[in-house]
Amino acid sequence: MPNQNQIANPQSGQLPQVKGPQMNDRDYLNDCLATCKYLTDNFNVAVREASHQQLYDDMVQILNETHQSARDAFNLMFQKGWYKLEAAEQQQLQQAYQQFSGYSTQFPYH
Repeated sequence: MPNQNQIANPQSGQLPQVKGPQMNDRDYLNDCLATCKYLTDNFNVAVREASHQQLYDDMVQILNETHQSARDAFNLMFQKGWYKLEAAEQQQLQQAYQQFSGYSTQFPYH
């Protein structure tokens, strides 16, 4: 029985039923998304620590392009049914909201 909380598109019929050692389109896209996530994590650190303005500007542009590449890879994987999400239940959302809603009073400007 399918998971009712799963958010996904139907998987396309392009993948083989039995996976061999060769990479297929899904594997390449998954690798691309994982690489983009790794790069954006590290570019975030580099941008925060850049001391030279031109270097900062260049890295922010690369960071934005890398975020867009990650988004494009995710959208394509989701469209093809190769990326699934779990829908949160209302109770989980309410608990998270209650947990973090009080934090805004700790901000210097609110």
